[in-house]
Amino acid sequence: MELDFVAHVRDQVRTLLKIRCEREIPSEGSKPGFGAKLVCGDIRMTVRSGMTDQLWRWLLDQGWREVAVRPDRRRYKDIPSTFVTRLIDAVTNEERARVVDFAIANAEYRPTMTRDGRIIPVRKNRTAKSDPP
Repeated sequence: MELDFVAHVRDQVRTLLKIRCEREIPSEGSKPGFGAKLVCGDIRMTVRSGMTDQLWRWLLDQGWREVAVRPDRRRYKDIPSTFVTRLIDAVTNEERARVVDFAIANAEYRPTMTRDGRIIPVRKNRTAKSDPP
């Protein structure tokens, strides 16, 4: 318990003193395996089976990278798996771009769980969301 407190205080001091620095975009890597997490800014998606090399190359060009830091404590908005499936099924780059735009619009923060098992709910966005045409 004491170590958690010390780590928390150290984290807060680093934030207050603006010691934090932005991570650079990692270099391009090979196509990630099933279940890997991809991020672009504050958006995250989980790799599903069926991702082609062409789709991976397109995602790299859009700035998506595999999360290489574990444990990654940053907070991301997660893209629903239905949109990841639609992205895999998309054929053209224009269709992929449209699906990614809708997926980002529908991305939500996951609830945070504390060490004692309590779930901290996330505020719901009041804007209406729609499915892509």
